[in-house]
Parts: sequence; C-alpha cells; structure tokens
Amino acid sequence: MYLAMNRFQVNEGREDDFIEVWRSRDSFLNEVPGFKSFNLLRGKTEDGITPFVSHSVWESRAVFEDWTRSEAFRKAHAGAGKTSEGIYAGPPKLELLEAVL
Repeated sequence: MYLAMNRFQVNEGREDDFIEVWRSRDSFLNEVPGFKSFNLLRGKTEDGITPFVSHSVWESRAVFEDWTRSEAFRKAHAGAGKTSEGIYAGPPKLELLEAVL
C-alpha cells in the first residue's frame, strides 16, 4: 500500500471555498488502475489557519507514479490554482508514504 498526502494551510474563513474547489473538480481517479481511495481531512483552526490533508491510497508506489505520468493526472490538474486566490496561507506540502506493516 502507498499513500500520497498533500497538506494544505487554508486561511480562516476560506474553508468552504477550499472544500468546494475539491468537491467540484473531477479527479479522474476512479479510472486509474491501482487507485484504492481518497479522503479530504480537515483539522482544527489555529492562529487563522485551518489545516487540510488530501489522502489517496494506492496499490503500490509504481501505480501512483504511473498515474502522475498519465492523461488522467494532466486532466485532473489542468487549471489547478486558477480559482484559489486568497485561499491558501502557503504552498501545499506533498508527503509520500509506503506501508511497512
């Protein structure tokens, strides 16, 4: 199992806008071999920042990397950032994790 997580810092008051960006986009993940699941998680707001984490689960690192080179990936990320002005307090941070147990 392989996990890809993006950590986002969202400006307080823009949480609904951030969620709507994710809700309204087509990720095309369900057509990707080896994709298992996706979740968008929300943390506690502190100091004007609300943390969010996108969390996708894959069969293996290889199928995740194949997706990042696929047409589905290009379609899912086309226009990313165009509707997000003022939402983010900083850039997202990608974390890639492989299951060991």
